[in-house]
Amino acid sequence: MELVHTTISRYFRFITLSHRWGKGEPSLRDVEGHRIYGMSVRGGIRKLQMFCNIAFERDYLWAWSDTCCIDKDCSAELQESIGAMFTWYRGSALTIVYLADVPDTGSFDGSEWFRCGWTLQELLAPNSILFYTQNWSLYKNLTSSNHKADVAVQRELERVTGINSRFPINFSPGMDEARLKLQWASSRRTTLPEDIAYSLFGIFNVHLPVLYGEPAENALGRLLAEIISQSEDISVLDWI
Repeated sequence: MELVHTTISRYFRFITLSHRWGKGEPSLRDVEGHRIYGMSVRGGIRKLQMFCNIAFERDYLWAWSDTCCIDKDCSAELQESIGAMFTWYRGSALTIVYLADVPDTGSFDGSEWFRCGWTLQELLAPNSILFYTQNWSLYKNLTSSNHKADVAVQRELERVTGINSRFPINFSPGMDEARLKLQWASSRRTTLPEDIAYSLFGIFNVHLPVLYGEPAENALGRLLAEIISQSEDISVLDWI
């Protein structure tokens, strides 16, 4: 039974992609019924192809990218996906972080990935991460199997994000350190203002309705009310 469990678990391991969206990102409708490697190299298709190549080279059979693995035309699926996003990244065997604005000889400084609201949970949730630069080279040629466990990367992440290095390598979602978590998010931005609240649902392990079109202050207010209700700690508002 142990052999059966190990074999089946290996077959269903999956790898996730974390990245900043650019122009021409492929949707579910764009890739449905197509062979990824046979598609025209335009917009985000090349990024998807390179990500799938890495998954294959690292012996994974399943690869997940948010741009084309969610049916955004279905509001119910979109709502479910936002609620499950943290769990998916936590359950992945590996997350590939693609830093499109970091040259091969560059550093984390200045990368938009560290200013995006959604990528905060994509830094904290996975157990294993590998950073790739603009030309799909491993960051600083680090060949370790998990850059989160690399001491030099830990120091650099702490400097760039302001997040103590103990959190990315051992993060638990929930109400603990609620004020601190809100501080981490306060300097980040999202394309849609209300997403700054939605992107924190998984970090706080809360399940609230996603109501696109609502004012950002309403979305954040609902989140703060839930945090205070569960934690019974009004001091979380001090981060403001």
